This record gives sequence, C-alpha cells and structure tokens, in this order.
Amino acid sequence: MAGALALTIQTLELKARCSHCGEVAAELKRCSVCKHVSYCGAACQNAAWKKHKNTCVTLQEVVKRVAAAVEGEDWRELLKWEGRLEQLLEGRSNAARDNIFDSFRWAHSVGLDSTSSTHHALAVARLQDRRIEFLGNMERFRDQGGAMCEAAVHLRMAGKVQEAAGYFQRARDVGAAHGFFSVECSACRGLGRMALTAGRIDEGLDLLRNALAASSLSEDDDDTNMELTVLSNLINALFLVPAIDELEPLVLRFREAAAAQAQMFGRVCFFELQSLYASARLHEVGSPSTPLLPCFHHCR
Repeated sequence: MAGALALTIQTLELKARCSHCGEVAAELKRCSVCKHVSYCGAACQNAAWKKHKNTCVTLQEVVKRVAAAVEGEDWRELLKWEGRLEQLLEGRSNAARDNIFDSFRWAHSVGLDSTSSTHHALAVARLQDRRIEFLGNMERFRDQGGAMCEAAVHLRMAGKVQEAAGYFQRARDVGAAHGFFSVECSACRGLGRMALTAGRIDEGLDLLRNALAASSLSEDDDDTNMELTVLSNLINALFLVPAIDELEPLVLRFREAAAAQAQMFGRVCFFELQSLYASARLHEVGSPSTPLLPCFHHCR
C-alpha cells in the first residue's frame, strides 16, 4: 500500500500543471512563443494572456533583456525574468550557470536593501542553496562555504533561525574539511552571534573566540575587515560578562588593527571609532553597561 501511494505521488509530481488554473494534466498545450508556460486549453490561455503578455517573449529575447538589465544594474527589470530562470540555466556550463545565479542573487540583495522585504532575503537563500551543490561538484569549496554562510545570514534575517544554524554548521564543516579558515571564521561568527542572541553566552563566546583564531589564519590576505568585525563582536560580548583580563589584550589588538586600516585608507574608519570607544569603556570612561556602537560592517 505504501509503495503504491509513493508511486502515485511520484506520478503526480511528474505531471505538469496548467499555468493558469493549476490543474494537473497528463498533456498540456505549451505557449508557442515563449515555450515556458502551458495551459489546459484555449480558455485558460486567453484568461491568462493579460498577465502573460508582459513576459511572453522568446528565450533569445529573454537573454538579451537579462543582459541589458545586468549591464544597466536595473534590479527590478532583472527580477521580472526570474520566472524564466530554468530556461536560462538549461544547457549552460557550470560557470555560466553560476553567473546567472549570481546576477539574480545581486538583484534580490539590492531589493532587500531597498525594501527590507523578507521575500528578497528568502530568495537569496534559495538561490544560494541551488548553487551549493554544483560549487561542490566543481570543487570550489571556499565559494561553496561562502554560499552556505550567505544562505544562513538571509535565512536568519527572515526569521528562519534553525535553518540558518544548519547552514552555518555545514559551512563550518566545509571550511574545516578543506582548510579554508575564512569560511570557518564566518561560520563560527554567525553561530556565535546566534548563540548570544539566544542567551547562550558561554557557547557564543567560545564560538567567537574560534572565529577570531580562524581570522588570524585566513588564507585571504585582505581579510582585515573580518578580523575587525569579530573583534568588535567578541569585545562587545565580553563587556557583558565582564571579563577584564581577556578584554585588555583584545582591545589593544582592536585599536592597533583599526588604526592600521585607517592609515591604509587615509581616513578615519568606523572600526577606529569603535576601538577608541572600547578603550574608553575599558578604562571606565562611560558606563560599563553601555553597549558598543553597533557594527554594521559584515552584519549580514
């Protein structure tokens, strides 16, 4: 009985649905122009035309419009064609597919910044989830771990906390397995911040300490921002304990690293302001219960 039920479900999943009424049917009539949508018959096709006519163009035309939207950095125009994503991906090389995914990921990221809609956060997570498998197949493990971390960040933003933690843990495993300390750093930082938010202070501190250690070993020579970000997070958390003995060398390290970054850019940086504030707090200038200035860099 169970086997018959499973076969029935599998058969239903293989059958297409009418793009207008949603009815499952063994045979549907595909739109002769875009070859993307299918209908039960002329009635459904006519009923859907008012909406469908805006995207009823050939795949060749879609490619042109997508390329123009990417070139013009028009994220709204680009997202109009996300429904044709499967067509755009079909028959492409892994590298080309990665570029396509990245373009739509960029569009949703801009949309998220513009609207703060969780729809865009979840869309980025879905796109990264689809990239993860073929990045692994191409043995691009650092990029794979980065995609896992980005999926986790956007899931957390959308309130999907457990799913986010799972992606961060997977990224940590990938980083550890392949020796990418930058990935391990990002994953441990993400898990640490989530643990602190949940009130698991000791766990959160240990994870942030691991993130800081990994940042020092990062294979990325330009990963100064991540080290400063983790220092900011860890120092902020330690002030809540408080742990003065551990704070003193970390605040000094924060000051030196932030000053070096400011000198490199030739201007005062936000991290330098944070480090000065942390130093002031350490010497009891200001209230010990006052939190650090929020760290916006790499927050997502």
